[in-house]
Amino acid sequence: MQVAEAIHRYGKGLGAVAIPIYGGAPMEGQIRSLKRGADVVIATPGRALDHIRRKTVFLASVRTVVLDEADEMLEMGFAEDLEAILAATPAEKQVALFSATLAPRIAAIARTHLREPEVITVDVEAVQAEKTAAIRQVAYIVPRAHKMQALGRILDVEQPTSAIVVCRTRTEVDALTETLNGRGFHAEALHGGLSQDQRDRVMKRFRAKTSELLIATDVAARGLDVQHVSHVVNYDVPNASEAYVHRIGRTGRAGRKGVAITLAEPREHRWLRSFERATGGTIEVATVPTVADLKARRLELAQAALREVILAGELDPWRSVVAGLAEEFDLLDIAAAAVKQGAGDSAEADEAEIPTAPVRERHPAREREAMRQERREATAANPAKARATKGGKGAGTGWAMAKLYVGGGRKLKIRPGDIVGAITHEMSLDASAIGAIQIWDRHSIVEVPETIADDVIRTLSATTIKGKKLQIRRDRSVR
Repeated sequence: MQVAEAIHRYGKGLGAVAIPIYGGAPMEGQIRSLKRGADVVIATPGRALDHIRRKTVFLASVRTVVLDEADEMLEMGFAEDLEAILAATPAEKQVALFSATLAPRIAAIARTHLREPEVITVDVEAVQAEKTAAIRQVAYIVPRAHKMQALGRILDVEQPTSAIVVCRTRTEVDALTETLNGRGFHAEALHGGLSQDQRDRVMKRFRAKTSELLIATDVAARGLDVQHVSHVVNYDVPNASEAYVHRIGRTGRAGRKGVAITLAEPREHRWLRSFERATGGTIEVATVPTVADLKARRLELAQAALREVILAGELDPWRSVVAGLAEEFDLLDIAAAAVKQGAGDSAEADEAEIPTAPVRERHPAREREAMRQERREATAANPAKARATKGGKGAGTGWAMAKLYVGGGRKLKIRPGDIVGAITHEMSLDASAIGAIQIWDRHSIVEVPETIADDVIRTLSATTIKGKKLQIRRDRSVR
């Protein structure tokens, strides 16, 4: 939809007609639009194939094909869909392919479908430095059990005008949305469990600034272009530096200043250095605001609100009340009582101090090895190969891996891409963090980071793979 809006805006003088087609939206309306004709069609792979098979979109006269986010689409299991779509287009066409990496699978598509292509590489460091220059980056080291309480307090102090909070799972999104609404914020959830109409309504309200917080899974938050976002919060630490850069790029748009906040558990502290190298900036490690900090901030906000009321004037109707009380009480006491009544004095009654999380220091030799691992991750240009690596460490993460049993295999026509797609679609997990995948006749084995293995089991158990509910558990053959 964002791309369609941009093409409409840029091509207005040419009379260009752009039509977005995507899953979850009514098919009939899209068919009517296509019948009227279009210069540009912007489509998701699945819905594009639906229209091709229904013969409601004709590609015989297509002159240009653009594959955007090619690596992401391949990681999510769309390789066969892309091949089918490209096969339906004329041999004589111009193809442009955009990708963050040039993995072998993408290079193969380029060799097959591009004729004598020019390879253009963007200077990543220069772009990132410019992108993050206006973004203040802050991290809080918080024990997992206190993250939700810590986020509420941080938002109370920061008072964002508009913020995106990125979580790992749908369950986390829903729980956090409910908690923050109970704290007085207007928060909306955005994840794959919502229908397309629901997602459209959520984004419409967020763009119109009628909701101030958007709580989203990483997949749902990808590609969002909302100019007025003042804060981005990583409720969970991203699994790769590229994902961190992508997330915080949701704020500080069009030269505006922005704030990127990360809630890291003690064991995740070392990832902050990797993020600093990726952005060329500095991440300030701050202390979670105390109850006293929160009280001081609320009084500061109350003072600012009173200043606005005084400067606005029109106070005559209330002067008689103050004049009557002034005969009995001191004017300063009357003003203080009014502030107390307006601000409330029990706001901190249910607040408890959040314990400071100790940062785990490591042996110098282990620290050097960790830094070598991070350099290997930063220079890895082949995520597909990394995912196939065996030996108990994740691809480019350095984390211990857990093997999960999936109760379906070749007999159900399950492919590695189906499992990768299910995990990345349901959770905020970078596909490059998924380890080796083995497909057998009646079951499959997949490696995921140990730290989120239980989350993966709970999430996949509540959804379907290839349209079927499958048993998901830890692999019992592991010794």
